[in-house]
Amino acid sequence: MPVCCVPVHSTDSANSCPNRLSRPPIDARKCNWLTERLGSETMGFSALVLNQTEDGKIESQVTELDDSQLPEGDVTINVEWSSLNYKDGMVLQGIGRLVRDYPHVPGVDMAGVVESSDSDAFAPGDRVALTGWRVGEVHWGGYASKARVKGEWLVKLPDAISTREAMIIGTAGFTGMQALVALEAAGLSTSEDRQLLVTGASGGVGSSAVMWAGLAGHQVTASTGRLENQDELLALGASAVIDRAELAENPSRPMLGERWAGCIDAVGGDTLAHVLTELGYGTSVAACGLAGGNSLNTTVVPFLLRGVNLLGIDSVMCPASHRAVIWNRIADVIDSDKLDSLATEAGLGDLPALAPAILAGQVKGRTVVRVA
Repeated sequence: MPVCCVPVHSTDSANSCPNRLSRPPIDARKCNWLTERLGSETMGFSALVLNQTEDGKIESQVTELDDSQLPEGDVTINVEWSSLNYKDGMVLQGIGRLVRDYPHVPGVDMAGVVESSDSDAFAPGDRVALTGWRVGEVHWGGYASKARVKGEWLVKLPDAISTREAMIIGTAGFTGMQALVALEAAGLSTSEDRQLLVTGASGGVGSSAVMWAGLAGHQVTASTGRLENQDELLALGASAVIDRAELAENPSRPMLGERWAGCIDAVGGDTLAHVLTELGYGTSVAACGLAGGNSLNTTVVPFLLRGVNLLGIDSVMCPASHRAVIWNRIADVIDSDKLDSLATEAGLGDLPALAPAILAGQVKGRTVVRVA
C-alpha cells in the first residue's frame, strides 16, 4: 500500500545532528522524502512528520505510519487530542535546535487511552495525559494518533477531566496551576488586601493562570498587551485588566510602592524586573515564561529589604508525584465552560501555519488539536 502524504509546510533551519533515538530501521524504498525514510508497509496511524533536508529546511507532511515505526516505550496510547504550545511553534519552525534527530513527530502534549501496556502502573483503557519530559523534541510526541512512551511520563486523568479538556489545559494550563500552587505554598492566600498579578495574560499560560486563580478565590489583575481581550479576561476571572506598558520598563529605582500580593509571570525580562520592585513584603513571584526575554536586570534590594521570593517553575521535568498533585488541584476547581472558552480547535495539517503566529504572540488562549 502506498504511503498517503499530505505536504503541509517547509521552513529553514540550521539543525543537523546524528541519530540519537532508538527506533526500528527505516525502509528507504520510495521516492519522496518521507516514504524514503519511513517505509510503506501496513499503515497503522496518522502523524504530522517533520524532516530536515540537506540544505537545512524543515519540511512537514501528514502521513500514515506503521506501528513498527513507533519509538521504544512500555505504554502505547491511542492519542485523541494534543495542543499547540510556544515550544511546539519553535519545533515546527526548526528554531533553537530542540530537535536533533529526523524524521520527527512533534507535539509536547498528548491525551488519550492506553492501548497496551508493559507498565504495572497502567492498563488498557486507562485515560492518560502526558506533558513535558521533552516529548515532542527529544522523543516523538503527540501530533499522531498513536504514541509509545515511558509509563513514568504519564498521569492518569482524574474523572472530572476529559481527554479534550486535558489538552485545552495542556502544558500551558498545567504550568499556570503549578505556578499558583507554588505561590500558595509560599504563603499566598485568598484573604490578601492586594491583588495577584498575572503577566502575559492573553497567552496560554497567562490566561490559564487567570482562570485557575479566579476559580481558587484569588483577586486577580491581568496584564496584557492586547486590551481588546479585556472582556474575555474579566469573564475568565480577572477583577482588573491593565496594559502591559505599565510594567514594561525596568525602573530606575530598586524598589517602588508595594502593589502586589504575588505574581505569576509568563513574560520575564524587564517585566519581571519591574514586578520585583512592586511586590508586597514577604510575597513571591513565580517565573514561568520568557516571552519578554531571558535576561533579568535587577538588584538584590527587594530580596533583602522586603523579603520577596523568586520561584522558578519547571513543568518539563516536574516529578510524577507532584504532577498528580497539580492535576488533582485542577480537577478540584475546573469549570468546563470557562475552560472551553479558551479553546480553538485545529487539525494536524493546520499546525505548521499556526507556528509563526504563536511565536509572534498572536494566538489567543489555547489551541487544542484534534488528532483522532
